[in-house]
Amino acid sequence: MTAVDDIGGITIDRRAVISVLRRLRSLEGRTHPQPLWEELRSMGDVVPAPWGGYFVTGFEACSQVLRGRNWLVPDVAWQERQPDPERWQDVATQEMSHTLSRLNASAHTGQRRGLGNLFDRETLEALQPDVEDHVTRLLDALEEGLRARGEADFVTTVSEQLPIRTIGHWLGIAEENYAHILDITHRQVHAQELLPTRSELGVSAAATVQLRAFFTELVRQRRARPGNDVLSGWIQYWDARLPDDRAAADHVLYYLAMFVTIASLETTATLLSVAVWLLLEDPSRWRWLRHHPEHIDDAIDEALRYDPPIHLNTRIAADDTVLAGVPLAKDTVVHILYGAANHDPRRNENPHAFDILRNGSHLTFGGGAHYCLGAALARLEARTLLSHLLKRFPTLTPLTAPTYAPRMVFRRVTSLKVTT
Repeated sequence: MTAVDDIGGITIDRRAVISVLRRLRSLEGRTHPQPLWEELRSMGDVVPAPWGGYFVTGFEACSQVLRGRNWLVPDVAWQERQPDPERWQDVATQEMSHTLSRLNASAHTGQRRGLGNLFDRETLEALQPDVEDHVTRLLDALEEGLRARGEADFVTTVSEQLPIRTIGHWLGIAEENYAHILDITHRQVHAQELLPTRSELGVSAAATVQLRAFFTELVRQRRARPGNDVLSGWIQYWDARLPDDRAAADHVLYYLAMFVTIASLETTATLLSVAVWLLLEDPSRWRWLRHHPEHIDDAIDEALRYDPPIHLNTRIAADDTVLAGVPLAKDTVVHILYGAANHDPRRNENPHAFDILRNGSHLTFGGGAHYCLGAALARLEARTLLSHLLKRFPTLTPLTAPTYAPRMVFRRVTSLKVTT
């Protein structure tokens, strides 16, 4: 007998939901998730998850959750209230539960206040020359690879390198540490998947220990030798706020430096890779944008809408509520599906078409108190890269479609071979 749920007058077969989730994890699903998002959304705006909780698929429902004050992130307090709290006790999960992305109310507000407007116009203007320099050097390396071998991997040569160089230089991290940080980040992210396996949690735990060691030492060294960098400024702020508790200040500083760094790496790299792939996939798009560079920002927004770097995020109902006609009790878990929401035809007409001039809507950077801290920086990096890339490589061509890491939450392009 098939297990079913009846919500909002629609009967949903749990086996159908499980089938979609399995296919999303498959090679085909990772490469072309859009039809599967459509299949989930056809089941309703709020779809029961097989293990409890719900998937939220509609644009308006997702927006309501992201922006509503009665929705919380699954913080440590929520984890401790669960009937199986040991599920949340692995090292990597606990570590991420103390970062900004998993803080609610006063704790979140306090840390955000310490950061200020992290990437305001003045900061971005100051960063622009550095980003230009990073892009120039990376495209020099791309050109050298193309000249020597006739092909190059755009991901490993350019799109994974630009974010770590940008954020690393901004925080004053030595360049010889960039590869190490990238490696740790790729391994740590498993703990943030929807249903990580025990072996994946083990990989994440080992990476988390390395992250803690690196960024704890970074804070210690910067405290001993402060400079004009942003981390030195954070140290001054938190020392003044916690003058009698240096250990507490260092605790906050570690989480801020670690989170701001790793949060900006894979997501931005994926945006860069996906944007370039979507433009190169149809050569007419590349040619058109070369002649209409004033629409580069539109192309970036359409890439963000079409294939968001994060496909899923989780929120908790702070009180009994109703979402899209579905009654939800306090502490109910909902999983926001960014891709499904961005492809909701009620918000974006003909959503599966990539249209640079769409001027559509997307939720890719989230909303409300947890709106992405690095959104403006990601746009700056993407805009600068595409501006230079279109000028220097008018005949850039993909050799194969991109390959993707086997994930459901954090999208990662692992390879994109190109030639000219």
